[in-house]
Amino acid sequence: MTASFGPSYVRAIAPYVAGKPISEVAREFGLDEATIVKLASNENPLGMPESARQAMVQAASELGRYPDANAFELKAALSERYGVPPEWITLGNGSNDILEIAAHAFVQKGESIVYAQYSFAVYALATQGLGARAIVVPAVAYGHDLDAMLAAITDDTRLIFVANPNNPTGTYIEGAKLEAFLDKVPRHVVVVLDEAYTEYLPEEKRYDSISWARRYPNLLVSRTFSKAYGLAGLRVGFAIAQPELTDLLNRLRQPFNVNTLAQAAAIAALNDQAFLKKSAELNAQGYRRLVEAFDKLGLEYVPSDGNFVLVRVGDDDAAGNRVNLGLLKQGVIVRPVGNYGLPQWLRITIGLPEENEAFIAALEKTLAAS
Repeated sequence: MTASFGPSYVRAIAPYVAGKPISEVAREFGLDEATIVKLASNENPLGMPESARQAMVQAASELGRYPDANAFELKAALSERYGVPPEWITLGNGSNDILEIAAHAFVQKGESIVYAQYSFAVYALATQGLGARAIVVPAVAYGHDLDAMLAAITDDTRLIFVANPNNPTGTYIEGAKLEAFLDKVPRHVVVVLDEAYTEYLPEEKRYDSISWARRYPNLLVSRTFSKAYGLAGLRVGFAIAQPELTDLLNRLRQPFNVNTLAQAAAIAALNDQAFLKKSAELNAQGYRRLVEAFDKLGLEYVPSDGNFVLVRVGDDDAAGNRVNLGLLKQGVIVRPVGNYGLPQWLRITIGLPEENEAFIAALEKTLAAS
């Protein structure tokens, strides 16, 4: 008889599948890596800022020693930027780490977590990994239905995940609606407001979630340096919440979970407002170009406030994989989203102008051959 290791709820988890790396596509299709365009993982097409690169070089002399476990300088920089005490800040190995720690800190096996249909896959993974019960609230126009999420709260609900903008759909919730939602959530239920893409929001759509963290003791705001700041490979995320929440997070946070180079790069990137502005402007230009192409091709897409666009490439359930394969053969990597229940769709990261044009040309060719 074959032994079954681990609890059944862990064995039932489908592992997270990341976007295909360039090297894998080159090997699989016999392509030159230099010609491949990767628009699959919502990375910043500008790469990392030069300020962060220089900070890493200076920090490299200290790699024989462990990182500052409390990341004093990075927390001080974040504290100054957001106007909260350092003890309100928790650092993560990417914001993914923050989401996982929050689930473990606030939820026990058998209790429930509420999140929206078509929201970030890690919410489901974190829930399953605990043996918690998922309450998945149907989406409205591919986005969050906050009233339905409130109605879904039960006596055993301990955590709600809300992403704004949402991944993989790019949908956005107005600040006033979020604030009204927070007013109504029971105070014993923690709300994780996942703002991984907030730096891409235009000025007229911005709201002050940090001020909400001061008002709502059950709110945790999660952000990342992986997207607009260009540090995806270094894995730096952070949460801002009142000390009652951060104390629990820091009891579970792994020691040294943000390495020395990542801490130095994050401080530099945080202070490089010129790079952040350039990233947002490039993204806005690229978004306009992609949706212009989709309109010309007669393709449905979801209006996005992130650095990506969700586009429908066919009507049958094989459409996403079929078009994705056609793109891969031409050296263009995008993200199928069948695992989100969206098999007719692809998620396209906004790239450099030449990358966007390469994708559009490959898409036109693939659709014409379908």
